[in-house]
Amino acid sequence: MNIENKINQLRDELRKHNHNYYVLDKPTISDYEFDMKLKELQELETQHPEYYDATSPTLRVGGAITKNFETVVHDHRMYSLDNSYSKEDLDDWEKRIQKILGNVEVEFICELKYDGASISLTYENGELLRGVTRGDGFQGDNVTNNIKTIKSVPLKLKGDHPQKFDIRGEIILPHEGFAQMNKERVEAGEEPYMNPRNTASGSLKLQDSAEVARRPLDCLLYNLTGSVGIASHFESLEKARSWGFKVPTDARLCKTTDEVMEYVNYWEIHRHDLPYETDGVVVKVNSISQQEELGYTAKAPRWAMAYKFKAEQAATVLNKITYQVGRTGAITPVANLEPVLLAGTTVKRASLHNADQIAKLDIREKDTVFVEKGGEIIPKIVGVDLDKREEDSTVTIYASTCPECDTELVRKEGEAQHYCPNYNGCPPQITGRIQHFISRKAMDIDGLGAETVELLFKEGLIRNYADLYSLEKEQVIPLERMAEKSADNLIKGIEASKQIPFERVLYALGIRFVGETVAKKLAKEYKNINALRAANYEELVEVDEIGGKIAESVVDFFGEEENVALVEELESKGVQMKLSEEALQNQTDKLKGITFVVSGVFEKVSRNELKKLIEDNGGKVASSISSKTNYVVAGANMGPSKKEKAEKLGIAMIDEDQFLTMV
Repeated sequence: MNIENKINQLRDELRKHNHNYYVLDKPTISDYEFDMKLKELQELETQHPEYYDATSPTLRVGGAITKNFETVVHDHRMYSLDNSYSKEDLDDWEKRIQKILGNVEVEFICELKYDGASISLTYENGELLRGVTRGDGFQGDNVTNNIKTIKSVPLKLKGDHPQKFDIRGEIILPHEGFAQMNKERVEAGEEPYMNPRNTASGSLKLQDSAEVARRPLDCLLYNLTGSVGIASHFESLEKARSWGFKVPTDARLCKTTDEVMEYVNYWEIHRHDLPYETDGVVVKVNSISQQEELGYTAKAPRWAMAYKFKAEQAATVLNKITYQVGRTGAITPVANLEPVLLAGTTVKRASLHNADQIAKLDIREKDTVFVEKGGEIIPKIVGVDLDKREEDSTVTIYASTCPECDTELVRKEGEAQHYCPNYNGCPPQITGRIQHFISRKAMDIDGLGAETVELLFKEGLIRNYADLYSLEKEQVIPLERMAEKSADNLIKGIEASKQIPFERVLYALGIRFVGETVAKKLAKEYKNINALRAANYEELVEVDEIGGKIAESVVDFFGEEENVALVEELESKGVQMKLSEEALQNQTDKLKGITFVVSGVFEKVSRNELKKLIEDNGGKVASSISSKTNYVVAGANMGPSKKEKAEKLGIAMIDEDQFLTMV
C-alpha cells in the first residue's frame, strides 16, 4: 500500500472510531488503540506534508492561535425564541398559528432546550467550512479553529448531504466534564468555574485552540437552515444524524398541545438525569412548508416557542435599593442583595423594575426576599418573606431626584417608569446614547467599547456621538490601556462606520421607541433624514405600523435644536443619512396602499423573495387574511380554509405569474 493510501485509510478509520465514541457513545476499540493509530497518522502526515487535509482527525488537538476573531455575517439570521411558561401560553400560540395557516392540521415536534453557547456551522462539499457564534443574530465571531477541536463536530460528512448548508446547535459542557475541570482548578489553587454554560461560551473565544482541545466540550445539533429540500423538521433531524452529526434522540412528534405538555412535564422531572444542562423544551411546527408560511416576527420565528421550566428560587437579604439611569433617562431601581447562589451563578443584584412593582410587593431594605431567574437568566424579586421582616422596617419611598445629576424626576401619565428629563446634561444618559450608537446592531464601531466611551467622556474628548468623528489618534493614545495599535483600530473603526447604511444609522440615533424594525420602516418610507425630519405627527402615523407614541417621539427628537445639530454634524462627517442608490434601485411605489397575503408553494421565486418584492414596491405583507387584505398570492398547496376565507370575503386571488406582472 502506498503512503497516500495508508494516510487516507487511517483518516477514514479514525473518523469512524471518533463518530462511534463521541456521537454514538459506542466505542469499538480501546482508547490506547485509538491513540496509537492517531500517533501513526501524525507521524506520516509530518513526513509527507504534501498530503495535507483540513479535515484530518489529527487537527483536533488544536494549536492554532487566533488573536482577533473575524466578524462574519450569517447567511441566515439566528433568531431568538419567544418564551412560554404555561399551557395557556401554548394554546394561545397554537391559535395564532391556526389563524395564519387557516385551521389546517398542525403537527408539533418537541426537543429539549440545551443550555449552552449557540453555534452555526457551515458545510461545503461535505467539509466543515466555518463555525460562527450567534453574536447579535445578524453576525458573529468566526471560531472555526476552536470548533475543529470538538470531537463530536464532524470535519467531513458522509451520505447524501446538500452541497452547501448551515446547521445550528449548542456547544455544551457535560456535567461530568465540568466537574472534572473544576476539580483540577481547585487542586491547582484556582477559583472554580461558576456554571457549564458560561464556561462553554468562554471556551469558544480562547485564543489558543490547544487549550480548547483540552476542554471536554460537546456539540448538540438541532436545526438545518436554508433550503435543503426536506419536508419536515423531524426528517431533517434524522438526515443530519445520518450525515454524521450528533443530534439528540429525545425529540418527539406531538399532535396536540396536551401531548406537548406531557413531554414538558416528563422532562421537568427527568432533566436532572441528563448528562448536560437543559432549561426548557422547544416546540416547533414540524412541516417546513408551514414554517415558511408562518415566517418570522422582528425577533423570533412564529413557528417555534420555548417552554421554560419553572425557575429556580432562593431567599436572601436585600441590603440596599439603588437607582440606575438608562440612555433614555428611564430610572431602574436595583436591589443590592446579600450574594446567593442561584441556578449556577452568584446573584448580587436584581432589577425591581419600577415604583409600582416595589409598592405591589411592598419591598423594603433589610427584607428577606425571594429571588428567581426569569427564564433562568435575569434575576428578579418575586416576593418578600414577611415573617422575617424587622420590627423597625419602613416603607420604601421611591427616589424623587436623579441619582446622577439631581434633577427632579418625572413620570408621564400611563407610563410605569420615572424619567430624568435632563436629556443633554445627565452623564449616564449621554454615555448611554453613545454606547448605543456604537453597538453592533447600530454603527458597530470596532475597537470601541463601553469602558472606552466612559473614558473618552470623562477626559472631555467627546460630549456626544458626533464628536467621535472628530477624534484623532494623538488624542486617544495617552488614554489608560490605549496602545498605538488600539488607537489605530479605534480611529479606523470610526472611519469604517461611515459606510453603515441609513436604516442602521437611524436606529443608532437612539430616538425613543425607534428600534431596528421601526428604523427600517421609517428609512424605507422617507428615504433620507431631511424628509423624516420634516414629517409631522399626522404624516408619521399614516406610515404602516407607526403608532402615536413613535410618531410623537420622532417629532420630539427633531424638535430639539441640539439633536438637529448632531444629525447635521454626522452628515457633514460623511455618515450615511439617506438610503443608498443600491437600496433605492429596486424600490417603487407601485403597490403602495395594497395589502397582500402570500400562501402556498411557488416555482419561480421563493416565498421570502415574493414578500421582499411586495415590500420593495411599497406594498404590505400581512400574515393572515382579513377584510383589509387586497390580494392573496396563491401558490400550490394553499390551505383550503384560507382559500375558503378569501372567497367568503371576496378577496382577489392571483397566482405567481399575475403578481410578477403587477411588479
